[in-house]
Amino acid sequence: MELARNLKVESVSRLQLSPPLCLSPDQSVAQAVLRMRQERVGYVLLCRAGHLVGIFTERDLLRRVLASGQDLSIRLEACMTTSPVTVSPTEPIAAAVRRMVDGGYRHLPVVDSAGRPLGVLSVKGVIRYLVEHFPATIYNLPPDPSVFPLQAEGA
Repeated sequence: MELARNLKVESVSRLQLSPPLCLSPDQSVAQAVLRMRQERVGYVLLCRAGHLVGIFTERDLLRRVLASGQDLSIRLEACMTTSPVTVSPTEPIAAAVRRMVDGGYRHLPVVDSAGRPLGVLSVKGVIRYLVEHFPATIYNLPPDPSVFPLQAEGA
């Protein structure tokens, strides 16, 4: 199948990545939430000296801040996900998708060999790639690919 082959051959750099939205771990959760709302994204990357040290997502906000009754003035360092799973721009798309599925991630930082963020791969970006490059395959998938109708639908 062309789709499966392309996902193993094409690199992450072929996907439409979101530009990295970076803040310092010393900044407050309130500042992160404001930037996330302004940029209409569900994450911020946390960097020191240009290198990725963590990520703060909507899930972190809900689970580590709001659910535990923390004040929005706390520093991101106290509630960020440290050493997030990342992907290189030269890795196959299939490897990136596998990491996202295995970890339940909606955002995957794309970093260079020195750990500097180049962008963020989102579930939306993967779906956009699939629909743009393989519309016939994607649009014709049944709701559950393992179940086939016993007879043709329609008149």
